[in-house]
Amino acid sequence: MQKKPLLKTPNARLYANSCLDLTDCIIYKSYMFNSKALSKQFGPASFYAQALKIAIPVMAQMLIQNLVSLIDNFMVAGLGDIKMSGVNICGQIIFVFMVFMNTICMAGGIFLTQFCGAKDKDGMKQAFCFKIWMGLFVVGVFSIVCFVIPRPILGLMVRGNSEAAFILDQGVTYIRIMGFMGIPWMISSMVSSSLREIGKVKVPLVISIIATCVNTLFNWIFIYGHLGAPRLEVRGAAIATVIARSTEALIFIGYMIKNKPDFAIKLFDVFRINFVLFKNILKKAWMIMLSEMVWAIAETVTTALYNGRGGADVVSGMASSFAISNLFFVAFNGIITSTGVIIGKDLGSGELDRARQEKIWILNGAKIFGLIFTGIGFLCMLLVPLVFRNLSQNAQHICRQMVCVMAIYMPAWVYINGQFAVSRAGGDTVMGMLVDGIGNLGVVIPGIFILAKFTSIGPVIMYAIIKSVEVPKIIIAHFWLKKEKWVVNLAEKKN
Repeated sequence: MQKKPLLKTPNARLYANSCLDLTDCIIYKSYMFNSKALSKQFGPASFYAQALKIAIPVMAQMLIQNLVSLIDNFMVAGLGDIKMSGVNICGQIIFVFMVFMNTICMAGGIFLTQFCGAKDKDGMKQAFCFKIWMGLFVVGVFSIVCFVIPRPILGLMVRGNSEAAFILDQGVTYIRIMGFMGIPWMISSMVSSSLREIGKVKVPLVISIIATCVNTLFNWIFIYGHLGAPRLEVRGAAIATVIARSTEALIFIGYMIKNKPDFAIKLFDVFRINFVLFKNILKKAWMIMLSEMVWAIAETVTTALYNGRGGADVVSGMASSFAISNLFFVAFNGIITSTGVIIGKDLGSGELDRARQEKIWILNGAKIFGLIFTGIGFLCMLLVPLVFRNLSQNAQHICRQMVCVMAIYMPAWVYINGQFAVSRAGGDTVMGMLVDGIGNLGVVIPGIFILAKFTSIGPVIMYAIIKSVEVPKIIIAHFWLKKEKWVVNLAEKKN
């Protein structure tokens, strides 16, 4: 007699219990056990849909911004290796300050997200004020570098380069103009990050699209001198960026005034500070800042040493590879934001067990997410001859190799960014300092100096070797997260 197919009856459990065939019963119970185990490791489709609903607009916003950067690079690349190299060494210095600004937003955002989960508007406003005050400090230092000491700072990026003097002339011209974007850049960063932290991810996306169009238009006008404008080349690229940033900031201010999100403050509210809360945020923030500072310094030092392995072709080739790789690096922003919002709101509303389970779902999902972006990274290699056809052949070759290496590392990078996002969602900032401190101070910086001094290998192989540090960093973070120092409701500790 033919048996009924397993699990095809209207009531599978009843069928299994009444089944006279022992084999079918064993298979059924095994199936149920594996399904239960799998559900603990991977969440339901609705959970990942929720995460993607947060992540996709954020990634889209970053993709648009990175496409603008790529267009900038495309337009500046038409001016030759030296002028592109001048712009790109400025980009590395600006990158350091962007890391600090993003760190401040992240530190304040840890509390803002949890206060949002607890529906505490006053706490949200205080967290926003923290971002403003710390952001003003960063802008002050940024302005000093851009207007007072640009050449000595930029000179650190091309020590040993055979064309350093020519590159620096272009870089100083560019960064003096970029200094004017400080305040607009700060406003945009504060408001857009805060909107994302309360789940309003589409608004920053729309405003970013507008700013992108403005930037692209004025790049076209000023770099090459269209519509009767003078041909400003490197200066034109900087002016276009300042105009776009200013436009973006004005739109964000207008949105705040009109829609009044829960964290919105009046002008003089910025002086009404809850010093107890500020102290609590700073306790968490300084560890994040130190961690990110160590990482940013390590990246800057390694870039400077890569740049010293040749002439302008090395600088432009390495920089152009990052411009392309930024197209798939948007995965980091997606997983960081979605993890912070989901876990942060769970913790802020007191649902600690739910946060523990969703942490597992997020990190396992990150593995698949990373592999997908490895494939996207390989596809992005096809852009090199299209976007950077005006660069030298050696610069294009370096660019292709670097994009390939970075694509291979994507699963590891996506996963470790997920680990950092989980720990910081609950205010555990020690893990980041521990992992980055050991990885960067103990391995990356000494390792890159050893490779630079005692070997003659090229910059791409140097990069590939140094980035293998991600493996032990992931292992350390894995065991640290098991301590559950991140399972904390910070909204309860406001006062």
